[in-house]
Amino acid sequence: MNVIITGASKGIGFAIAEQFAAAGYSLFICSRNAKELYDAMDKLQTKYPQCTVKARPVDMSSKEEARQFGVWSLEFGVPDIVINNAGQFLPGSLHDEEEGRLEQMINVNLYSAYHLTRTLLPSMISAKSGHIFNICSIASLHAYSNGGSYSVSKFALLGFSKNLREELKPHHIKVTAVCPGATMSSSWDGFDVDTTRIMEANDVAKMIFAASQLSPMAVVEDIVMRPQLGDL
Repeated sequence: MNVIITGASKGIGFAIAEQFAAAGYSLFICSRNAKELYDAMDKLQTKYPQCTVKARPVDMSSKEEARQFGVWSLEFGVPDIVINNAGQFLPGSLHDEEEGRLEQMINVNLYSAYHLTRTLLPSMISAKSGHIFNICSIASLHAYSNGGSYSVSKFALLGFSKNLREELKPHHIKVTAVCPGATMSSSWDGFDVDTTRIMEANDVAKMIFAASQLSPMAVVEDIVMRPQLGDL
């Protein structure tokens, strides 16, 4: 089975890749940083020789690159699972964040998923199967201080997920919105975070893998996860 994972070189994306690699899936992964991406590919292929991993450096905030990644992935077959994980977290306030921040967050956190998914969907609809996971956020569910344009973009990604779910029901394609709370990843670089107050990336990966294993008659529409002690 073929699994596409964007932003897969580290953090939640890499943890997701590990879950599917361990199960012997064929992975098609991307990230912006070529060295980190190929290092991740080598780690996965070495640790899980039963799986196949192919990688392509991609800036998913670019419409054309996102589309090209989709076309490249389709050369190896119709994907069974698509995980739109590529994203970026930049804190700030709407009233004083730097000019262009909203456009940047929308490009990375929303349009990346939009353009890749639209590229893949004609083939998936023809196959009448597949499962799309969109990695949203707790910030998709409620506003919070210092969320700024990041939160706006994640609200939009959740809306995209809900609309996609309704549209794809007749085509037998599942859609799951994943809304994790604080999770250990590069997004927290530079922040003083108590590791006992934050989830592990593998926690999110395990839930996604479990949701992907249901029968064709069932779908988990939303996955909401928070640290045990609540949001930071």
